[in-house]
Amino acid sequence: MIDLMLTPFAACMLLVAIHGYFGLHVIARGVIFVDLALAQMAALGATTGLLFRIAPESNVAHLVAVGATVAGAAILAATRTHGKRTRVPQEAIIGIVYVMASAAAMVIADKAPRGAELIKDSLIGAILWVTWPTIAKDAVAYAVIGLVLFLLRGRFETISFDPEGAAERGLRVRWWDFVFYSLFGLTVTFSVPIAGVLLVFTFLVVPAVTAFLFFQPPARWMPLLAWGTGMVACTIGLVVSYVLDLPTGPVIVCTFGLVLFAAWLLKLAFGLEVAGGRSAA
Repeated sequence: MIDLMLTPFAACMLLVAIHGYFGLHVIARGVIFVDLALAQMAALGATTGLLFRIAPESNVAHLVAVGATVAGAAILAATRTHGKRTRVPQEAIIGIVYVMASAAAMVIADKAPRGAELIKDSLIGAILWVTWPTIAKDAVAYAVIGLVLFLLRGRFETISFDPEGAAERGLRVRWWDFVFYSLFGLTVTFSVPIAGVLLVFTFLVVPAVTAFLFFQPPARWMPLLAWGTGMVACTIGLVVSYVLDLPTGPVIVCTFGLVLFAAWLLKLAFGLEVAGGRSAA
């Protein structure tokens, strides 16, 4: 069991570490499905590359996917909205980006070799068959992205958790949104080939929602609770998948749902909540 599940476990820990942090910002901004939109932009870029005979696993294909996600980041940054008086919520823009990218990818996949296969792989991933070289490559990429997030954490946290205050302080909100979404899109281009859109979305949202159940944002312990929740859910899911011989990705997704439900019951039973404070992440 250890030999078979060690690489998926390592991949899950990496994905939880980077997406757990991004998820806190995504929930705070109210852009829950931004992951799906940027992932679909990456899939559109990769599918387009097939038309030009670019191998999906090549560096060129990855650059094309990154370029597509950066374009998506620019759209999201330019259409940023907040407040109750907003006529068109940003979730509507995110949904439009998602369906348009999905439709375009399907049209291109119909003419591109292996197009349908690529779209399917982007949905379900292949976390059970991930290799150590892939994990090492992604770990380096996530480390660089994590370092940038740490260095710019003050700006990102202000914009995510106090957008009105960010505007009053003179921060270039749309520019920093573009930087944030570009970093997130870059992360997605590394994550989706491993885990697929559904599992990456789960890593992004569920741990963050659990943290929001128990903390008033921004609180310094929120990232730790998000990471801890993700690690526990992944471990249980991998064990259950192996013991019962069930598909790994879907089992992990279901396990995350059960862990979130258990956290909600704990919240109801004991009414636990910690007041907000400066985030340590």
